Amino acid sequence: MAKSPNVEALERDGFVVIRSTLTPEEIEKLRNACHRVTTLARQGQWPNVRTLPKQFPPWNVKEGQNPAEAGIWGVQGLMHPAMLEHELFTATYFSDALINPTKDLLQCGDDDLVMELFNLLVRPDHDFELRWHRDDISDKATPEEELARLAKPAWHTQWNLALYDDNSLIVVPGSHRRARTETERVADPYEKGLPGELRVQMSPGDVVFYNNNILHRGAYDGDKERMTLHGSVGHVKGGSLRARNVLQHGLRDWIDQCDFSKVPNSKRGRAEGMRRRLIDLANKSGDVGYSLQG
Repeated sequence: MAKSPNVEALERDGFVVIRSTLTPEEIEKLRNACHRVTTLARQGQWPNVRTLPKQFPPWNVKEGQNPAEAGIWGVQGLMHPAMLEHELFTATYFSDALINPTKDLLQCGDDDLVMELFNLLVRPDHDFELRWHRDDISDKATPEEELARLAKPAWHTQWNLALYDDNSLIVVPGSHRRARTETERVADPYEKGLPGELRVQMSPGDVVFYNNNILHRGAYDGDKERMTLHGSVGHVKGGSLRARNVLQHGLRDWIDQCDFSKVPNSKRGRAEGMRRRLIDLANKSGDVGYSLQG
């Protein structure tokens, strides 16, 4: 069976942009919801946030501390049952707009899909950058260790869905298929102008799907509005290979309580199956630890 152009692009480049996945009305509805959620988070009324200047989980928030005291660059757990607007976010996550390209890219059907992450990336209070990294490979890995991990199937799609113009994601196309070059290994973690680097340009409603072990980083402008939905979907064959990447974000504490009542009836069976596979993964996995430090 011939591969679609999107599959070919993902395999070749490590990412693919699909344009105009949402209607203007859907974009406006999600913008309004994200504004309300972000306001709540900035006021310290939602504990699960990505705190400045930390780059990777855990985003340690001490009991009694305002979680947004140092500023935030993301809001975690959009499908959490206590999250404002969780019904809209949950319906969006399981919608055809995101699941159909996911099935194409993973070359699978509904019964193979695993519910994973759904978060929101927002404008920080000041300019903020992430270092060059692969999501599940340490920057201390040897070339042999990198190649051993990259030789395995990805078993996931990760995506950013822009609600405003967004060029924050910077990637090195094709780097998901090889070990880092010597130039990449010795470069400054925040190196600008790394050979071959590309800024992914997105308009509202565009979504970029990418292999999260592509060499990439983020650069966020504190003066530019940003509301980008950030999620992932796994393949059941990923098993323990995906467990740490997903469970390090604390999902096992609440996934069984997700509310699917606003998911259309035609999509609810798919949603229930995806959740069941994530719960099975969580039950089989012990302390998964964290993929990266910093």
